Amino acid sequence: MLKQVEKTRREEQRTRSELVREALRTYISIRRFPEETPTAAELRAVRLGRDAYERGDYVTLDELRRQEALAGRTRRSRAKIS
Repeated sequence: MLKQVEKTRREEQRTRSELVREALRTYISIRRFPEETPTAAELRAVRLGRDAYERGDYVTLDELRRQEALAGRTRRSRAKIS
């Protein structure tokens, strides 16, 4: 294990102390907040999202913001009918 620590430390140009502190923080956070097991419905939703993405069925964040901005302008520009 020491060889792995030293190799990682050299590759990341960090001290052993920094590496061990990060490892401990990660270990403690995982123990404090264990990983959740997704439900069947959540796994299905992820699969559907990935399939849609692969088909190109998505909009970028910039496109979404443009659409929302246009929708907001359209609503504001309408005259009120009394």
